[in-house]
Amino acid sequence: MSLRGYELMKQMEAYAPPKYAWSKDRIGLQIGKPDAEVQGVLVTLDVTEAVVDEAIAKGANWIVAHHPVIFHPLTNLRLDQPSGRLMAKLLKHDLQVFVAHTNLDATLGGVNDVLAAKLKLEKTKVLVSEGSAKLKKLVVFVPVDYHEQVLEAVGKAGAGWIGNYSHCTFNLQGIGTFKPQAGTNPFIGQQGKLEKVDEIRLETIITENNQQQVIQAMLQVHPYEEVAYDIYPLDLKGEEWGYGRIGEIKQPLSLQEFAEQVKQAYRISGLRMVGDPATVIKKVAILGGSGSRYFMEAKRMGADVYITGDIDFHTAQDALAVGICLLDPGHHVEHLVVEQVCRELKERLQGRVTIYASQVDTNPFTFV
Repeated sequence: MSLRGYELMKQMEAYAPPKYAWSKDRIGLQIGKPDAEVQGVLVTLDVTEAVVDEAIAKGANWIVAHHPVIFHPLTNLRLDQPSGRLMAKLLKHDLQVFVAHTNLDATLGGVNDVLAAKLKLEKTKVLVSEGSAKLKKLVVFVPVDYHEQVLEAVGKAGAGWIGNYSHCTFNLQGIGTFKPQAGTNPFIGQQGKLEKVDEIRLETIITENNQQQVIQAMLQVHPYEEVAYDIYPLDLKGEEWGYGRIGEIKQPLSLQEFAEQVKQAYRISGLRMVGDPATVIKKVAILGGSGSRYFMEAKRMGADVYITGDIDFHTAQDALAVGICLLDPGHHVEHLVVEQVCRELKERLQGRVTIYASQVDTNPFTFV
């Protein structure tokens, strides 16, 4: 079954909604045709010539990247310059580039949840809240014999999440009636005859972000030609979304011990540390990429240490002055989200196309 770019982009946007991105961010399809058939997808942190060569070698004609390949407006496309050569190679080989940047940072299961999970943080919360997902209730009427199939399908698509519990539903059995009219092809019954069927009213919670994929999953397994379902808006607050995460480690460690743990978890050979190595660490804040501007937010929320990249000299001095430790593992640790994006796409696209995790190291820094 062929897959078009529209479907790939739709699934990426369900995972990392565009509205989560900063207003001036450059996200979405940056190069290529939205209706191009997807022959393979390469997921990467950055788009470099080496990454493009990797995509060509693997037969992937779509690249899903975290960092935009076009961020500042182009002033030329000179083929004797690196940026021009990169664009020319992408266009010559008919490669499409789709970007999920700050929306992938902010979304649930995105960059910052991955970084927090690598450190086994507990009781995690959003560090810089930008809002919460709107909740809705889905009600669908299902013949008894198909109830389990529909319940499993909508649960797998993301319906019924309450806290750390999935597949949360309420089910009530009753009698459904309908009379098929001319031109119908009913799964049960005959044209012109009133039918009474044992059905189950299945109720569950969905969000505005996963509504489309839940409905699609439901319709794929529901046996009826015309599915009866309702969606109700709820005056309830859903999961928060935003930038960074804050949580606790299982047992207190010194800053020096925790820094070593961070190096192992993020598979890096070194990092920069600000603070007394003997400082006791219990509460940890983290924000992938360049998040030094938020160190006071981490301090306000009680963090003992704040982990982020691209920390400058004066920010380090200010952090020391207010009494919060800093760890800078580099901007490049965001590459740890690549495997998570691959898992999401494999599950959402259900094996319709091969998903590759880039093996190219795009980190420009080494420790000497």
